[in-house]
Amino acid sequence: MHYTLHQLVIYLKVIQKKSITKAAEELHLTQPAVSIQIKKLQEQFDVPLIEVIGRKIHVTEFGQEIALACQEIVNQMADIQNKALAFKGMVTGKIKISVVSTGKYVIPYFLTKFSKLFPGIELIIDVTNKAKVIETLEKNETDFALVSTIPENLNINTIELMLNKLYLTRKSKIEGPVAHFNPSDLEKISLIYREQGSATRQAMEKYISSYQITSTRTIELVSNEAVKQAIVAGMGYSIMPLIGMKNELLNRELEIVPMPNLPIETEWNLIWLKDKQLSPSSQAYVNFIHENKDAIIHKHFNWFTKF
Repeated sequence: MHYTLHQLVIYLKVIQKKSITKAAEELHLTQPAVSIQIKKLQEQFDVPLIEVIGRKIHVTEFGQEIALACQEIVNQMADIQNKALAFKGMVTGKIKISVVSTGKYVIPYFLTKFSKLFPGIELIIDVTNKAKVIETLEKNETDFALVSTIPENLNINTIELMLNKLYLTRKSKIEGPVAHFNPSDLEKISLIYREQGSATRQAMEKYISSYQITSTRTIELVSNEAVKQAIVAGMGYSIMPLIGMKNELLNRELEIVPMPNLPIETEWNLIWLKDKQLSPSSQAYVNFIHENKDAIIHKHFNWFTKF
């Protein structure tokens, strides 16, 4: 067989787009050039890769199998190129990091210097809730995940980044002194929760259930920012991560309510699958975190000590 890497790349793009024209546009080639390369690739096989029915491209079962093999070859070639560049000190590639929603206040500080040191690395950050983050990690759809609670039943590597603290929070000076607050008062107030699947919600529910408290006045919102703005507006109280309330606390829009067994303390962790073979770009990021995390925490998160 005498197919080329160029042909494999074109074939993958054609079956991805289900169109010769769209594949040609994305690859910056002419439509005849794409058609010729697909024809030359097909000549290597006795079984059809694709079928055109009513001007629509349909990938055969055999074509799907060949596509999987093609993707492996293309990935391996990209890995070889990255390793060659890494050997020269020029690391390139992509890094995808799935981040739990509150982690958006953390991850930028652990990426800024890295992106300047390695401008050839493309960073893709996906911010979502904990359940989705773990799902993408489990399916190997991301290189790293940033979480505040370690997932169970996953074989992972972990780097502890920094402390995560959750406090009961309310709008400043809305009623009596916070010093007179106790757990039983949680039944008398409106509590604002994050959505199902959120690690913050799980921590809040665990804390409240530990006092056998039942609250009938609850509100559910789908982001940390929404919860925070609801508290500022006086809609209720919530147990929230300190990391997302810096400006509101310093500006005295919000205040922390002292409570037994609060704050809840966890760790922000960068995690990845133990069996995952790290690309040169991903390995460069792991090395960077090990070497720089203490300096980053000291520079950007010293304000934690005020609370």
